[in-house]
Amino acid sequence: MELRQQLQQFGLAGKKADVYLASLELGSATVIEIAKKAGIKRTTAYDILLDLVQKGLVSETSKGKKRLFVGEDPEKILKNLRSKEQMLSEILPLLKSVYNVRGVKPRIRYYEGIEGLKETYNDTLKYTGEMLAFASEDVVKILGNDWAYDYIKKRVKNNLRVRAIMPASEIISKDYFARDPEHLRVSKLIDPKKYPFSMEINIYGHSKVSLMSSKEQLGITIESTEIYNTMKLIFELVWDNLPEVKIPKI
Repeated sequence: MELRQQLQQFGLAGKKADVYLASLELGSATVIEIAKKAGIKRTTAYDILLDLVQKGLVSETSKGKKRLFVGEDPEKILKNLRSKEQMLSEILPLLKSVYNVRGVKPRIRYYEGIEGLKETYNDTLKYTGEMLAFASEDVVKILGNDWAYDYIKKRVKNNLRVRAIMPASEIISKDYFARDPEHLRVSKLIDPKKYPFSMEINIYGHSKVSLMSSKEQLGITIESTEIYNTMKLIFELVWDNLPEVKIPKI
C-alpha cells in the first residue's frame, strides 16, 4: 500500500494527503508552491492547509510579506492519536453510563425469500433446551415436507424439544401431530377455521423470537430478553387454557 493510501487511515484522504505530503517535501513554502506540488487549485490547497494547521500537522509562518506553511514532524500524527485515545478513555465511563440508562436495543434480522425462511428456522438449531412454537400449515407447505422433516431430524439430534400449538388441519394432524414422540414434541391442537394461523412463531434460546410468513416469504429474528419473556408468557397463557389431545395411533 502506497504512503498516500496509508494516510487515509489517519483522516488524510485524497487531496488532504496530497497537500500534507507536499508541505513535508517542500519544507517552508507558499500556498502556490504547495498547490503546484500537490497538483490542485490554490484555493483548494489554502482551505486544506488551514484545516491541517488546526490539526497541528502544518504550521504557519511568514518571511517578509510572504505567507508560508511548514509541514510538521510526522510524529505529530502519533501524538494526535494518543491524545484522542486519552480523551476517549476519560469520557468512556460517562458514555457507558448513558448507554446503560438507555438500555440495550433488540437485535432484529430480516431474511427474505424461501431461503430466508429456511435461514430463520436454522437459527433455532444453534440452541438446545425447549422451544415454544405457534405452528402454521402455510409455512410447512411452502418449504415442503422433505425440508421440514430434515429440519426436524437435525432439531432432534440437537436435543431441542418443542411444545407446539398447531392448527388441527389434515396435514398437521396426520403427518406431524401423530409423530410427536419421535419428534421430541408435545402439541396442543386448535380449530384451524377459528384460528387460521398463517405465520409461525418460535420462542427459543432464552432471548430469541422468530416470525415466519409464507405469504410474504419473510423471516424475522428478534433477540431481546424482554420480548422473549413476554412472548413466552403469552404462549403459556394459551397453552394452559387448551385441553390435552390424545395422539392417534399410526
